[in-house]
Amino acid sequence: MERMLFAIDVGTTKVCTLAAEALSGEELRVVGMGTVPARGMQKGSVVGVEEAAQAIQASLAEAERMSGVKIEQAVVSLSGVQIASVNSRGSTIVSRSARGISKDDVDRAMEAALGIALSASHELVHSVPRSFTVDGQDGIRNPIGMFGHRLEVEAHLVTTPANAMANLMKCVRAAGVQVEGVIFQALAAGEAILTPEERESGVVVVDIGGGTTDVAIFLEGSVWHSAVIGIGGQLITRDLVICLQMPAPAAEELKLRCGYADPSDVMEGEVVEIEGFGDQPRRSIPRKLLAEIIGDRVEQIFIRVGEEITRSGYAGLLPAGVVLCGGTAQLGGIRAVARRVLNMPVRVGTPRGVRGLMDVATNPAYACGVGLLQWANRYGVHVDGRRRLADDGTWRGWLKEWVNRILPG
Repeated sequence: MERMLFAIDVGTTKVCTLAAEALSGEELRVVGMGTVPARGMQKGSVVGVEEAAQAIQASLAEAERMSGVKIEQAVVSLSGVQIASVNSRGSTIVSRSARGISKDDVDRAMEAALGIALSASHELVHSVPRSFTVDGQDGIRNPIGMFGHRLEVEAHLVTTPANAMANLMKCVRAAGVQVEGVIFQALAAGEAILTPEERESGVVVVDIGGGTTDVAIFLEGSVWHSAVIGIGGQLITRDLVICLQMPAPAAEELKLRCGYADPSDVMEGEVVEIEGFGDQPRRSIPRKLLAEIIGDRVEQIFIRVGEEITRSGYAGLLPAGVVLCGGTAQLGGIRAVARRVLNMPVRVGTPRGVRGLMDVATNPAYACGVGLLQWANRYGVHVDGRRRLADDGTWRGWLKEWVNRILPG
């Protein structure tokens, strides 16, 4: 059997477990999938440990039945409106400049970048080196082996409330799975849907989930900004419940079956049949009305995305535009709304480099799950900040292991 990888994407509205075989190169073959409605989650965070653990267990059981493999460890996705990011610089004097910069030097520079003051209630999720500077020469991707006296690194740090991380870990462990790593959803999705050219030129990943919209900006091959916006597809469904006076399950089904995000593209005279509460009879409404309700909320999401891009300071530096993923990215007309609001190129991203189940390989809703698998396959087990130590039991030891994986040489 090929090497097996497992991922659990814990979202606000669904939990998806994927099992995949790692093939030659970086290609994956998905051999098992379990998708169930999420419980005990709100805006990407755990609000009910027992309920969330039960949903994860149900998702695991489905994936195990399909793959025929017992899942005992997995990488897990992370979201939540309290996730924050910051860019930090660290520097060090090269210890043996006559021999060139070593991994130990990179390790010390990264440690210095991680030394910024973090809130006592937050912990580190990701520390990604964006670029290096050697004796004033900037824009260096991999400094190992170069000659110089002073090494500087610019790193992107992602943090989350410690209690949110602890609650997520507790739920997964309660389902009988060891957490191999925790990865921010937008970064995971970027692994699955972006091309190398997009990452280099400048692009925004917008992962529209049920309760949150996760944003990550990539430039010069690395992540430069990340954030979570506290609205998603679940709010569209709620709007339909209120405006059309219909039950939530029927509203969700209507959104998926007939929903459209750009009312200007819906023909006059088109009607859809909807279900009412209680003993209310089914009735017909103009499809354009449905699209107007959906379109208003989708426009609001992209206005917030635009505000986040402006806040990042990288507006105007992202020629590759926006790549959408997540379940809501399947809405018809959503690209037109995004283009109009953001004034940028827009495409819907589906997972790349994956075989097996076509539902996974062709659906933007599974971008994060596939990205979790690809992250583990490319970089080894990613660790959740200070939580995991190296085999030698030290944080410094882990950092050395991590640098060895991303900076060969």
